[in-house]
Amino acid sequence: MLPVATHTLTRLRNALLMGVVLALAGCGFALQGRAPLPPSLQTVYVDARDSQSEFVVALRASLTSSGAQLVDAGGPSVATLRVSLDHVTERVLSVSARNIPTDYELTYEVQLSVTSGGQELMAPEPLSLTRIYSFDEQRMLAKDRERDALLEVLARELSGVALRRLYSLP
Repeated sequence: MLPVATHTLTRLRNALLMGVVLALAGCGFALQGRAPLPPSLQTVYVDARDSQSEFVVALRASLTSSGAQLVDAGGPSVATLRVSLDHVTERVLSVSARNIPTDYELTYEVQLSVTSGGQELMAPEPLSLTRIYSFDEQRMLAKDRERDALLEVLARELSGVALRRLYSLP
C-alpha cells in the first residue's frame, strides 16, 4: 500500500511542477542571458586616459564576456569606445558630535561615446552611480577596505549599465 501512495505523491508533485513551469512560460518569464553585441561592436578599441581604472577594467571584462574582440588600436573597421570621464567623488554626508565623519557618499561618474568608421554611434553620454557607506574611526582599516570594495562594485555595476546601453546601438 505504501508504494501506491508514494507513486501518487510523485505524480502530484510532477503535475504541480509542470503547472508552475507552464505558468512561468505563459507570463513571459525568461532567464536573463547575454544578449549579443551589435555587429558594429564586434571589434572594439577602448580609448581611456586611465586604462587601469576600476571602470575600464570592468568594462573590458564585460565586453570580452559579451563576445567582443578587444584591440589595441583603432581602425576603419574597429569601433572606438571613448571613456572621456572616469571620476570618483567622495563627500562627507554626516559628522558626529566631535566633528568626525560618520557617513560618506561615494559617486562614480563616467562619460562614454562610440564611433565606428568615422560615424558617431553614440554621442558622449554621462553615467553615474552613487552609494552611501558609514565610517567608524575605531575600524579605519576595515572601512578603507569597505570603501575599496564598494568602489569595485560600483565600477562593475556601471560597466553593466554601459553594456546595456551599448546593446541598443545599431
